[in-house]
Amino acid sequence: MAAHPQPDLQEAVTELGLMPERMPKHVAIIMDGNGRWAKKRGWMRTRGHRRGADVVRMVTTESVRLGVEHLTLYCFSSENWCRPESEINYLMQLLDEFLRQELETLQENGVRLNAIGQIHRLPQETQETLQQIVDATANNTNMTLHLALSYGGRDELLDACKAIAQKVRDNEMSLDDVDEMSLENHLYTAGSPDVDVLIRTAGEQRISNFLPWQSVYAEFISVGCYWPEFEKEKYHDALREFQTRERRFGSTGPS
Repeated sequence: MAAHPQPDLQEAVTELGLMPERMPKHVAIIMDGNGRWAKKRGWMRTRGHRRGADVVRMVTTESVRLGVEHLTLYCFSSENWCRPESEINYLMQLLDEFLRQELETLQENGVRLNAIGQIHRLPQETQETLQQIVDATANNTNMTLHLALSYGGRDELLDACKAIAQKVRDNEMSLDDVDEMSLENHLYTAGSPDVDVLIRTAGEQRISNFLPWQSVYAEFISVGCYWPEFEKEKYHDALREFQTRERRFGSTGPS
């Protein structure tokens, strides 16, 4: 299915007081606080995860509307496998359900789905559903939505190093070929631009093993609310904050 043409992006951006020329190409979000949000209300943690899935839908469609080219969401980390089995099973079930339900929305918004992480660790049924949605949205061009699943930044770097070492051993590469570009080409995110802004909810100040290579020059923005409370206006506020930052990329910049 071909991607639908987008509306006037510049108008959508400027209406919010944002500068089109300073919009991030790649937004990454650590969606923190689902369980705490539910617990605070005397509910089971699973209710927080379900509410969080609704916020994913909002952020995805709003990112498309504002012309964001890549959106990466930290859905399930490699460390999350240590959670209770009942919660993990619920999260996998919710992911499968979300993917099936959201296909129409992804198609309508021209969103291509991609999955990054050690996907082979997911349940077979979830892997199959994920692949079906990835294949169905492969030709969409408005935005790429990367779901980080069973993802760990150190795992990603180790997997990249192992893949390169294998090629060197098999004489497909030489040591002189190993540089930043070759490493990037072996990351889960190969072909995607570096992260411009990394947003984390629940007031936390850590990147928690999320995209360490890709976020080396990203602007980090901590938002105080839990993920289920991350409304559209809070997303806009975070983007405005990003646009006030002076990005130097390691240079000294003006004194």
